[in-house]
Amino acid sequence: MAVTETKTIHEFLAENPNVDVSQAWERLWGIQKGIVERVKGRFDVELHPACEGRDYYAAPDGRMEGSFAGYSGPEVDWLVNSWIGNRKASILDINATVFLSQQTRVPHLTVIFGTVPKLFFYADYTPRADIRVDLDYLNRYYEPVNEDHLAFRSNPNFTWSVSHGTYLRGLLSPVCISMFAELEEQNIDICEAYLEGFINRWFGWLDEAEPVPESERGALRDYDYRVRELGYRLDPMNALVVPIFGEEEYERMLALRMGKAQMDGA
Repeated sequence: MAVTETKTIHEFLAENPNVDVSQAWERLWGIQKGIVERVKGRFDVELHPACEGRDYYAAPDGRMEGSFAGYSGPEVDWLVNSWIGNRKASILDINATVFLSQQTRVPHLTVIFGTVPKLFFYADYTPRADIRVDLDYLNRYYEPVNEDHLAFRSNPNFTWSVSHGTYLRGLLSPVCISMFAELEEQNIDICEAYLEGFINRWFGWLDEAEPVPESERGALRDYDYRVRELGYRLDPMNALVVPIFGEEEYERMLALRMGKAQMDGA
């Protein structure tokens, strides 16, 4: 049997397929909405027209439901607040994601909570430069986070989560948190406390950011859009959606998640 950190989502769900996670959904959704509201309080963003009617949706057979809101504005390309899953059957995927526009090179922000029905927690600053060679970018945005990252990973309540997608593993920054834990209030408390510093640090970077020269913003936008598309298109979670919604609806949902209409209209 696979060890905990390398189990697939299907293996976790097969072990406990019918756990009611409604109470956890309420708290985790509240944390994510709080993050998104902070971002909306700083930036001028509006709900994208492509998201109209997605306040709540469900599969015809009721096996999955969710909500999707994507916002955009002059300084934020794509701000996502969404969830999908089944609150009566163990599975949740709850997202707060900020893809910034190209005025700065501050990393994008991704926070994900999930249940399988174990608690899944993911928090990362998505790089906008090749940190294998851009040491200034690495030292500015990732080296200062290293100590907090290692401290969280050493918490005995949590086990590292290894994505089964090679692209998704390649997408992780050196300070990414991607962990499983028992679905208990104390473990959610630990994640919420970590996020307080994680989000505050990101806002501090925005306050101190230097502007990107106009001549470099087009190339940065191309890079940002490519990372955004591939991250959503190659997400292993997609394998749960296709059998339930069908290929055609899945493609429509995928285009919405990545903000294809926003990218095409930019």
